[in-house]
Amino acid sequence: TTNIITPMMSYFGLILAFAARYDKKLGIGTLVAIMLPYTIFFLVFWVALFYVWVFGFGLPVGPEAPTYYGG
Repeated sequence: TTNIITPMMSYFGLILAFAARYDKKLGIGTLVAIMLPYTIFFLVFWVALFYVWVFGFGLPVGPEAPTYYGG
């Protein structure tokens, strides 16, 4: 879920170049700070979706991958 804010993302340079067109003082730190709320939202959303998938519906995480939990 942190792919949005990592400089190793394949499109990070492209996003930085487009954003720098509109704000000349924009740098890597500014871009990461702008994208951080989206990263946190995605993390919370995917964790919630995982819990609903596994513990709500009781579905496996993948083929031949049963989920075991105490309870």
